[in-house]
Amino acid sequence: MSIRPIRQISQSQPTLEGAGVHLNRAFGFGDPSLADPFLLFDDFRNDNPKDYLAGFPWHPHRGIETITYVLAGSVEHGDSLGNRGSLGAGDVQWMTAGSGIMHQEMPQGDHKGRMHGFQLWANLPSSLKMTAPRYQDVKAGEIPEIIDDDGTIVRVITGEFWGRKGPVEGVAANPRYLDVFVPAGRKKILPVDTRSSAFAYIFEGSGTFRDASRPFGVLVEKGLGEEEHFIRDMSGDRTLVVFGAGDEVTVQAGERGIRFLLVSGRPIAEPVAWHGPIVMNTREELVQAVNELRNGTFIKAA
Repeated sequence: MSIRPIRQISQSQPTLEGAGVHLNRAFGFGDPSLADPFLLFDDFRNDNPKDYLAGFPWHPHRGIETITYVLAGSVEHGDSLGNRGSLGAGDVQWMTAGSGIMHQEMPQGDHKGRMHGFQLWANLPSSLKMTAPRYQDVKAGEIPEIIDDDGTIVRVITGEFWGRKGPVEGVAANPRYLDVFVPAGRKKILPVDTRSSAFAYIFEGSGTFRDASRPFGVLVEKGLGEEEHFIRDMSGDRTLVVFGAGDEVTVQAGERGIRFLLVSGRPIAEPVAWHGPIVMNTREELVQAVNELRNGTFIKAA
């Protein structure tokens, strides 16, 4: 067994998207090899309705898959193919844009005004970029939840973990998407496929992830005054940890426990040419997609 080294640790950054939605971006529109096959990760948690109600009006998608995971509130969605629906607390939508759709997403807060959730973009290989669009809408009750003897809780959205299989299937990158909670003071070793890239995104509590080259780990909690083996002044909430190669991740929960998403997938390792939510392999393909948007031939599926 080999512990995955930590390639990068950073805080997600405030960003405006859509019609003026305030969110935090962990990564995106930078180096596409950072977390290949994943291109972008947004944290759209917000407790102020005026900061999210404008939503994400009609916009195009091609060549990618978008994964939306809602923790609180709801997201109403619709597309140019006539699909309509709503995602509530605990629900997941895995949308394969493929050859192209026009899509809109309009967040609605819960009774306290909270809108909490995440969106991840996964690249498609060149062989599937022009495949027919499809949706996998998964209700909260369909997602397996595993409770270990030490109180660790894992929701398996896609992939296999501890003998349970997530409901999302047939995804090109063979990903695993887990929502993990480790109780206060507990240490947990989590296996990860050696052929996959992997990252963790901490969104509750705090703790440390052990680094293969730093025996004392990497700190993701602020103000503990730890020695130099730890990276200081990093808040547990909204912290991104990108891992290098290996077959396990080791996490030590802090005094409040730690909750994070652990996401992994097989790298595609192809050229990336993108413009917003249109992601192709070459500039020529990208120019063609933009021209099709202008002349009304972008939508290929009936």
